[in-house]
Amino acid sequence: MATTRIMPLHTGKGRTESRAISDIIDYVANPQKTDHGRLITGYECDSRTADAEFLLAKRQYIAATGRVRGKDDVIAYHVRQSFCPGEVTPAEANRLGVEFAKRFTKGKHAFIVCTHIDKSHVHNHIIWSSVNLDCDRKFRNFWGSTKAVRRLSDTLCVENGLSIVENPKPHGKSYNKWLGDQAKPSHRELLRAAIDNALAQKPANLDELLKLLQESGCEVSRRGKSYRLKLSGWNKVARLDSLGEGYTLEDLLAVLTGKKEHTPRQKPAMQADPPKVNLLVDIQAKLQAGKGAGYVRWAKVFNLKQMAQTMNYLTKHNLLEYAVLEEKAAAATAHHNELSARIKAAEKRMAEIAVLRTHIINYAKTRETYVAYRKAGYSKKFRQEHEEEILLHQAAKNAFDDMGVKKLPKVKELQAEYAKLLEEKKKTYAEYRRSREEMRELLKAKENVDRILNMKEEKQAEKDRNQTERS
Repeated sequence: MATTRIMPLHTGKGRTESRAISDIIDYVANPQKTDHGRLITGYECDSRTADAEFLLAKRQYIAATGRVRGKDDVIAYHVRQSFCPGEVTPAEANRLGVEFAKRFTKGKHAFIVCTHIDKSHVHNHIIWSSVNLDCDRKFRNFWGSTKAVRRLSDTLCVENGLSIVENPKPHGKSYNKWLGDQAKPSHRELLRAAIDNALAQKPANLDELLKLLQESGCEVSRRGKSYRLKLSGWNKVARLDSLGEGYTLEDLLAVLTGKKEHTPRQKPAMQADPPKVNLLVDIQAKLQAGKGAGYVRWAKVFNLKQMAQTMNYLTKHNLLEYAVLEEKAAAATAHHNELSARIKAAEKRMAEIAVLRTHIINYAKTRETYVAYRKAGYSKKFRQEHEEEILLHQAAKNAFDDMGVKKLPKVKELQAEYAKLLEEKKKTYAEYRRSREEMRELLKAKENVDRILNMKEEKQAEKDRNQTERS
């Protein structure tokens, strides 16, 4: 039975931000607990440098918003998700952890999922950055978040045939059987394949197509204007129109009459993401934190790869001069902040329009009642009889005064302005996402270059010290 717990991660006494986040990530990413790192998944971050990326996002948030909290500031959030022994495989537990994190954060926060197998029960450690991907908001732990975490985890368990604490009764189907079912094609996929085979035999019309489907073992029935199909071994029928584009009745009739060609549906091939620039590992800091020789060897190889990736990025974008890189990073950050401000301004105005439109409509609906109330000398009896309408009217007038509205605009004009703002926001947001990726790549590259230059200075200083000692 799956259990959960959410824990905000604070700096704590005697720890820096860097030490606090690296300590917890080092613990959850322990190779001995995660099958030598094979059960670690990162989202919008490299799991090996997640601590540095979370802190970089924090600095960007402070620079963008100017909001700085004290020692009680939350750096990240940590959820532990445990499963009943023998009910789930480590790989499946990791997948469920990723699905949980994406749903709970709505995909707006970078996170890592580490699945531990050192106990009798498989369990996940999920850590997400308190700062969102746009670096302009923070995740706020809300009242009842513990219940929300448990409810979402239970929902995922039920969807995947796993038991939950509230319902410890057997769930009717073993995990192995469920996994076997999932490994097979779905009913609709098999029906689409049957239709593909039938169309390959070039039927002259719909009746011949349905006859070919029946001969292949498919039950065909009709309910109203809808055709329903069911293959042997399946309990529920599937409507023809539920099979998706290319398999609806309209699509099939167009194919049979020669108006279009039928293209069998294929699953989209997964394309590997292009290599990205990641932050270099601060090896000295890791050594001070107690890392061993094995980690140092890995970090050196990782840093060499990232140095090469950084140089490739700088060469590709013609940023081989540090001043140009610095200027480009500053310009990208400024452009990103400008787009963010435009989006926020549009959202603010859209909210104002929505409120203003509601008050204008309420004002118009209640105007006659309020005029009658005024003519009645503001009678208490009249007010009691029409209190709701009078309150709406007064609220609308107060809102107009607060907004500084002297002449009421037409509702159609407001709707047109709202639609225009919405369209502009959509276009700006597409550009905003591109600028955000460009800014992140540039900031990572610049930080790597700064670290490389600092490493060179440290080596030169050490060389100078050695020469001084010899002399």
